[in-house]
Amino acid sequence: MRRRLFLTGVVGLAAATVLAACGSGAESAAPEGAAESPEITFLYSPYADYGAFFLAKEKGYFDKHGVKVKLEPKGGSSGETFQLVSAGNIVAGGASWGAGLFNAVKTGASLSVLGSVSKVPAEGRDPSPFMVSATSGITKVADLKGKKVGVPGPGGFGAYSVALALATGGLTLKDVELANVSPPDVGPALANGAIDAAWTIEPLSTGLEDKKIATRLVEHHAAGTELGAVVFNTDFVKANEDAVVKFMAAYLQAADELAKGGWKDAGNKAIIAKYTDLPVETLDRIGLTENDPTGAIDWDSVAKQEAFFQQQGDLEYEGTADIKSVFRKDLLDRAAALAKS
Repeated sequence: MRRRLFLTGVVGLAAATVLAACGSGAESAAPEGAAESPEITFLYSPYADYGAFFLAKEKGYFDKHGVKVKLEPKGGSSGETFQLVSAGNIVAGGASWGAGLFNAVKTGASLSVLGSVSKVPAEGRDPSPFMVSATSGITKVADLKGKKVGVPGPGGFGAYSVALALATGGLTLKDVELANVSPPDVGPALANGAIDAAWTIEPLSTGLEDKKIATRLVEHHAAGTELGAVVFNTDFVKANEDAVVKFMAAYLQAADELAKGGWKDAGNKAIIAKYTDLPVETLDRIGLTENDPTGAIDWDSVAKQEAFFQQQGDLEYEGTADIKSVFRKDLLDRAAALAKS
């Protein structure tokens, strides 16, 4: 199974990339003028979802393809990412499939989607379980009717994931009392009884279990859900297509390495631990998301999330944003071919 770590809102959830480069020339090796290429600043969340980008940087895959890349950690939300990217303040980054991204695309923001960052797996340890207080006595979803449930706010994967979890027990968001609780605050809120259940993410989920604060009530309710996209500033893409292709090729090459057992490699784990500030032992224990080495996007999953946000009143338009219209499949296909060469 192709796996990758998923931590933070994912839906946290979340992801994405950026690049720069000179124009023409062969794409199989770094051109002599690579040093003169504009630097690619890529905004990432310090979670293992972005492991392939960390490997591409530290193991020289970006250098091999002739692109200069600076990995810049996010200081805020996924919304910050697409806002900075569309404004041209940064070239690219990872953005979750939230209401903000759909709204931005609908208004014509300068955003291009280049590929997938990660998906929720269908098996194994769920990286985003729906958890209940260990002292709540709640053993099934139906017991949550009228109870307080923590979500990281509306319009994102957290709310979508909670809705899917509740549906497994015949409940909807209207059957519970929602409380806005950020992932780091879930533990204290569950411990002091402020909430009875919550959407969680790794590595916090495993930490809550270790401390006997919470237990997993529902897992794999969001299996297959697209968590994030690699987004670029459209003007940059138009001016630097070759650089974008090379950047994506390096990313896909690293993703393929992880998919073929790279998560077990001690050197790779050390690199990811460095960027995520997690002990290597923790990386071996927490839930992992899937990463497709081809960068393919499950558009049915994206459409379901957009429909959910529409139903919740989170979108500023009727109909759809036609987000596939900003997907540069042509460049992703070129990158996939280059990564295999």
